[in-house]
Amino acid sequence: MKYYKQIGLVACILLVISSFLPWAFYPDLNKSFTGFFSEEDIYGKPGKVFIFFAVVSAILILSNKVWAKRTIIFIAAFNLGYMIRTYILYTSCYRAYCPQKQYGLYLLILSSVLLLAVSFAPNLKVIEETTETTDSADKPGI
Repeated sequence: MKYYKQIGLVACILLVISSFLPWAFYPDLNKSFTGFFSEEDIYGKPGKVFIFFAVVSAILILSNKVWAKRTIIFIAAFNLGYMIRTYILYTSCYRAYCPQKQYGLYLLILSSVLLLAVSFAPNLKVIEETTETTDSADKPGI
């Protein structure tokens, strides 16, 4: 992929930005929850985890090592799994109240899926080793 690093870094930046945007609005509390705020921290602070994933992913994307390209697939898949867990946690109904999903949650989904898609298409230069084999039929007199 030609623009692997640029798209990967944009996905990491979007992941960090989405942690600060509102994810869900709870009408019974009249509050919007983000990656760093929930009522009495009942959902924790998943924004810290997403920022950690974004920073590690950005470092691995900028690295030109083969092991880094393999590691980012694992990190991006783990990020997607944690995003699914967070989505279920923040959008589940409770006591007849269903929270309204907001744009920060959709940006989180987009950036997590984009990061996983980019991780499968790294820009690696493959050096092919050429070995010359001689065939006995090519040698005269044998």
